[in-house]
Formats: sequence, structure tokens, C-alpha cells
Amino acid sequence: MALPNHVLDDVDQRILAALAGDARMSLKELAQQVGLSSPSAAERVRRLEERGVISAFTVDIDPAALGYPLQAIVRVRPLPGQLHLVERIIQETPEIIECDKVTGDDCFIARLVVRSMGQLDTILDKIAERAETNTSMIKASPVKRRLPPLS
Repeated sequence: MALPNHVLDDVDQRILAALAGDARMSLKELAQQVGLSSPSAAERVRRLEERGVISAFTVDIDPAALGYPLQAIVRVRPLPGQLHLVERIIQETPEIIECDKVTGDDCFIARLVVRSMGQLDTILDKIAERAETNTSMIKASPVKRRLPPLS
């Protein structure tokens, strides 16, 4: 009997935890870490990809190391009739590195990286023509992006 898409056995959980720690590790190293042969580990990873559990192998980049020492969270509430235009502005602003469309009073919650407060003002001015914004500067990130509970 096949497992439902959201159920992971112990080996799959160990594979995901290992790859979350280092997505660049070799299949040989992954296999050793989770107690499988290299072909078995490769097959498990392939099945996790097919099921949509793994959608990408990525790199974690520190924006400050690229000259973006400031980060902000901006809640955006488009003015009437401006939703699609605001969404396009958000999508076309490269300093917005993440954005979620949400329920509640605001429509979007965006994460920005900027080199200066002046740059933040310039970006917010573009959005403010079509939306109300509320900005919070990020002091620290006590929880970085992590795996959800796997069991």
C-alpha cells in the first residue's frame, strides 16, 4: 500500500534533514549519512522530487555579504482597484526577495533587502502611490527558514 503524499518514513525524513543542512552533498555522502547504498539514496531523492516534496536544491546567500545590510518586512494594503498593479510592482522590484499574498487587513507581506534607508524610501515611494504600507526593520532572525516538522 502506497503512503499518502504527506507521510514520510524515517529514511525520507533523514534524507530531507541531511539535504536541508547541505544540499550540495554528494549522493555517496548522503547515502552514508542515512545508511543506504548510493543507488538507493538516489532513488529515494528522485521519488521525493517526483512527489513534489523536494522542489529545488538551493543555496543560502547572506544579503549583507552582497552589500545589503538592512532588511525590512513591509505589509502592503493596495488602494481600491490597485491590487494587480501593486502585485506587478512587487514582482518587478528585485530588492523584494520574498512576498506572500495573505488574508487579513493587508494583501501582501514582503521581505526587502536594501543598502540604505534612502533606498528603502525610494522603493516604498513607488508602492505608496498605489497602496498603504507599514514597514518594520528586521533586527535579527532567531528562526531562519527551516524544515517543517517531518513526523
